Amino acid sequence: MTLDSARLAEIMGDRNPGGSLGERMGLELQEASAQRVVGRIPVETNRQPYGLLHGGASCVLAETLGSVGSALHAGEGRIAVGIEINATHHRAATEGYVTGVATPVHLGRTLATWDIVITDDNGRRVCTSRLTCMLRDA
Repeated sequence: MTLDSARLAEIMGDRNPGGSLGERMGLELQEASAQRVVGRIPVETNRQPYGLLHGGASCVLAETLGSVGSALHAGEGRIAVGIEINATHHRAATEGYVTGVATPVHLGRTLATWDIVITDDNGRRVCTSRLTCMLRDA
């Protein structure tokens, strides 16, 4: 399964799926569908003062991936807005990239909930997040 840029463009219009924040963070979407979204960010430019991946960067990655999947599920003429996110940070990442994989827990008419697992380049879990988006008419 690969990123369906035409479908994503249809849903998102001219907007960057990661928004300007995702762009500044170096977010790369690698795969996107209503059933699975994968993306990554570099650690180097998203560190906190101790040289570790910033926990907020993990949350931005998680929310972006879940929101893109929610928007694809919602369809044209609808939008997805995050209403709740949580994150458990399991280990530090200090170099390379972290990759997030978002899979749906629930895809309804008005709510979509996603589990997002973020791992380092060695496949070690860095963060586990859960995001709920409200789906509404644009």
